[in-house]
Amino acid sequence: MNHQYEVEIKTLLGSKENADNFIKNLGNSVEKLEKKWENSQLNHYFMGGDHDKLLQNTKWKVPLEKLQSLKNILQTQGKHSVRTRFVDGNSILVVKLSVDDTSSSNGIQRIEWEEVFVGMPINDLDTILLESDFHYQAKWSRERVEYEFDNITVCLDKNAGYWYLAEFEMVIANPDETQRAEDNLRGIMARVWVEELDQGRLGRMFDYYNENWRDYYGTEKTFTID
Repeated sequence: MNHQYEVEIKTLLGSKENADNFIKNLGNSVEKLEKKWENSQLNHYFMGGDHDKLLQNTKWKVPLEKLQSLKNILQTQGKHSVRTRFVDGNSILVVKLSVDDTSSSNGIQRIEWEEVFVGMPINDLDTILLESDFHYQAKWSRERVEYEFDNITVCLDKNAGYWYLAEFEMVIANPDETQRAEDNLRGIMARVWVEELDQGRLGRMFDYYNENWRDYYGTEKTFTID
């Protein structure tokens, strides 16, 4: 099974006014901006873990082809990010592997794998990871509105802690096209007057939230990290 390559760049918007202006500018700058859906999400990030145990514990819950692609990602050397997501009544297991020199949690170019467990509570999916020797890094909550144009996805997120943030994303099959996709996204961001969230600052924000997530998860509290 061929992997999908996710190219994603974030911009920090902060206030609702900035978020509203961003969507207005985006709509005026592209030919057809479609609002696809909106929902609330829970995202639980994990650390550590025994990859062999994870494969064993998902063996009877994931289709064989998907299980093989999961095995391929987990056995590939690099920075992995493992998380669960709860959205629209379903839980999703997500594994990402960086293919550039940015982080696996917030990187720009990554291989992405996911499997939907229909109707499963997120705590039940979490248990599979906990029984595979993973432990919680942090729990996140957000409200998301997703837009699409020209095979590009833009997610406008209202995150606990971060407040408003937008993600520009392309998913491609050919790894040789990742840099071109990245350049394309940066060009669009320049047209709508938003700046890329610096990886260093994003890392500091991520670390601060991880240390203090219990104060923010499920709330509308925010913080500012330069």
